[in-house]
Amino acid sequence: MMALVAEPKRKPKLAVWKFASCDGCQLSLLDCEDELLAVAGAVEIAYFMEASRSVVKGPYDLSLVEGSITTPHDAERIREVRRVSRHLVTIGACATAGGIQALRNFKDVNDFIAMVYAVPQYIDTLVQSTPVSANVPVDYELQGCPINKKQLLEVIGAFLFGRRPVVPPHSVCIECKTRGTVCVMVAHGTPCLGPVTHAGCNALCPAYHRGCYGCYGPKETPNTASLSRWFGGLGMGEDDIARAFRTFNAWTEPFRKESTAHER
Repeated sequence: MMALVAEPKRKPKLAVWKFASCDGCQLSLLDCEDELLAVAGAVEIAYFMEASRSVVKGPYDLSLVEGSITTPHDAERIREVRRVSRHLVTIGACATAGGIQALRNFKDVNDFIAMVYAVPQYIDTLVQSTPVSANVPVDYELQGCPINKKQLLEVIGAFLFGRRPVVPPHSVCIECKTRGTVCVMVAHGTPCLGPVTHAGCNALCPAYHRGCYGCYGPKETPNTASLSRWFGGLGMGEDDIARAFRTFNAWTEPFRKESTAHER
């Protein structure tokens, strides 16, 4: 009697997509180095133009999307990515918040086009730069500019094994406490977005006596109004407070509302 040979289990297909961005979050995945070998052993990297020209046809079990939606072509393409993806996870400030390019959302984009391009009629762009979630449903958002590679590995592993990612929701202030960093705002009067910013950078800027710039976007239930009052007590004017909230994650609702409240 012939022995039955079980077919090898199919590896989940992983795809990594780029939209309007600097590629920094994709590089965070490549920077995983030894850990990336384990990921490559557990999944089939089916589409990842930053790493390989090889393309395996979808559908894909997990798609990681970097970048904001800024053109009509982007809007069409992200709908197609969503269609061929079982799970879609956005990575980085551009994909989760519209990125630094979303600063144009506060003004008329046509004014910028006229100033920058010699032949503006050739430019085909949307009025706003928006996060992926404003265009299609997403299954999870991983904030950061760039993202934390350990958090990324956690998210990949969680979706492959069918569980919710374990990414701490606390603020950068907690990271300062855990690494023993003195609060730059209390001790030195340095404006810092740490109290309202999601953890993930291990309080990198405060460790070097600089205030947090909000690279990881707003934490859960951020009290931005209270922080603005602190900023005012440190001598910051209305324009400076508005600019403090208008960086990589300016178009997130908490930061957008707070900056607009101080705009003159």
